[in-house]
Amino acid sequence: MPGPSAQDRPTPPPARWRAALAASLLMSVAALAACSRGEVTHVQVPKEPAAAPAAGGAMGGGMGGGMGGGAPPGMAGDVPPPPSPAGGAAMKWTLPKGWAESRSGGMRYATLKAPIPGKLDVSVVVLPGPAGGELANVNRWRGQIGLGPVDDAQLASARQRVKSPAGPISLYDFTSEGQQKSRMVAGLLESGGNTWFVKMVGDAEPAARARPDFIRLVESLRFDPATP
Repeated sequence: MPGPSAQDRPTPPPARWRAALAASLLMSVAALAACSRGEVTHVQVPKEPAAAPAAGGAMGGGMGGGMGGGAPPGMAGDVPPPPSPAGGAAMKWTLPKGWAESRSGGMRYATLKAPIPGKLDVSVVVLPGPAGGELANVNRWRGQIGLGPVDDAQLASARQRVKSPAGPISLYDFTSEGQQKSRMVAGLLESGGNTWFVKMVGDAEPAARARPDFIRLVESLRFDPATP
């Protein structure tokens, strides 16, 4: 019986098709072998871009700015500075010898400078109303130097009373833990619908040296437009 003519015989596939078919068969065999061994196939997934860090922080600006700043509860964010009290509502004090003061505006009523080298910041801030309340503000101050919050009973134990012509002042004195200690001495006074904060914060050693003068300044607080 005669075989098929050359016209009837199937045309062999091109060489590149045969090469592609062989490669596909090899990959299939390799995949089956991997599956049979229980191997894990790792897939690289592009990482998501890291979130941008939030602006501000524990040492950020806000009430008092600079060291130990941070707005009081309910005052964070783009809060415009309150109007500075004037006339009989303006706070005055007797500046200790060698100290300087400036009125730069913003959230601060005044910035005071003690003639003591080292990391130290003294500020006067006034806010309308209770400004979050005494307990919340004290706990915020404690948090700024790494201390935990206190409750009402502990707040009462930590509170000192300082008399001044402007009225009684609640004074707090906290020192952080650890080798590099920070200290904060801060007074709080409510008067005329405003809350005044007079705060000194810095490294423990310069804060201790400045403390006697700071206390005398707090004791001199007054509302007396007639006194320069």
